[in-house]
Amino acid sequence: MYIPKPFKNFKENFSDVHQQYEQLAKTCREHGPLDQKCQDLVKLGIAIGQNSKGGVMSLTRKALNSGATAEEIHHAVLLSLTTVGFPAMIAAMGWAGEVLEKN
Repeated sequence: MYIPKPFKNFKENFSDVHQQYEQLAKTCREHGPLDQKCQDLVKLGIAIGQNSKGGVMSLTRKALNSGATAEEIHHAVLLSLTTVGFPAMIAAMGWAGEVLEKN
């Protein structure tokens, strides 16, 4: 899976912080009943709400890796329309689309 260079640098330069971050993420994922795919789609929605291009692209890749279909990803992005507004939803659709085109 593609890993952005800034994240690779963070992991290399702050390995102890990265390890703690990964442990926190693992603990959060294991805490409740949602499966991996649902978690990734929820987190995709959160990234859309933050208007985070990197987050949307990363979570689109993660959702695909956890079994989400392109249709499910498009639906998750579409659901953001009434919460974040049309411009943010369209931007997210484009970012997710970039990832989907490559897969």
